[in-house]
Amino acid sequence: MKRLLAAALLAATALPSFAQAPAWPARAVKFVNNFPPGGPSDTIARSVADVLQKQFNQPFVVENKAGASGNIGADVVAKAVPDGHTVLFGIDSTFTVNPHIYKGLPFKAADLRPVMIMASSGLLVGAHPSKGWKAMKDLVAAAKDKPATFSSAGSGSPGHLAAELLTEATGAKITHIPYKGNTPAVTAVLAGEVNAGVLATPGMLPHVKAGRITPLAVTSRKRSTLAPEIPTVAEAGLPQLEQEVFYLAMVPAATPEPVVQAIQKAMADALARADVRARLDGLDLHYEGLVGAAAGKRLAELSDRYGKVIRATGMKVE
Repeated sequence: MKRLLAAALLAATALPSFAQAPAWPARAVKFVNNFPPGGPSDTIARSVADVLQKQFNQPFVVENKAGASGNIGADVVAKAVPDGHTVLFGIDSTFTVNPHIYKGLPFKAADLRPVMIMASSGLLVGAHPSKGWKAMKDLVAAAKDKPATFSSAGSGSPGHLAAELLTEATGAKITHIPYKGNTPAVTAVLAGEVNAGVLATPGMLPHVKAGRITPLAVTSRKRSTLAPEIPTVAEAGLPQLEQEVFYLAMVPAATPEPVVQAIQKAMADALARADVRARLDGLDLHYEGLVGAAAGKRLAELSDRYGKVIRATGMKVE
């Protein structure tokens, strides 16, 4: 009987610790997007926030903390209370490129952990129509004769990396002009402030369809489902330019595993909704859904690949 009572007492004392597992969400949740409004990562953040706010009856607020190629927003989340109520929405380059080109970051890679790699997209090489370029070979030939100006979403962004790869692969002379995000970089191409850009496909396609940007190639392995007439860089004879952008969510590293799993499930459910998936498809974003070790492994592989490219090209922060 004593042994039974002792076992019952032990079970009773164990129950509160199980019951006290942190609930999520317990209050308003902040999604920090580390790029300006209007870009693909911002669109994903707002799409997920809309769904979860209705599901949990809690505010889900998207705040844009742009600057330093995503470092500012990432630092905000790295220093947040690790309880799942501050989540970073951004792209892989903050973690796969920036550590190789910035002398010092305000946060350590170990300060954040991936919740999910949500989606991916290719980049699109697009030029202002006034240049008269119709294919990659036209751009390369012209830029060997006279330097071409290329916009990007910032130093260290996928577009910056792509411009460096283009120079390395072809000998074309590219002058990189960094902007504070994909949207203003696209606007620069539209306005003729720069000759061209290698920018996230979702932000370029509407203007391609309107005839305001001339498409030359996409950097993805396959052609865009929304613009299948645009060749891939491999088809243009430049397979070394293949590159994709990964859109991810991160939380402070000390966030409890049960909370991380709760966020993962909520996000996966939101991204599986037909209306949300249709919105992603409409932007040429492809669902990935990588979590845990698989997400960490993918980021580590990209960091290793980009680090080699950056050392080979001498790419640096401007």
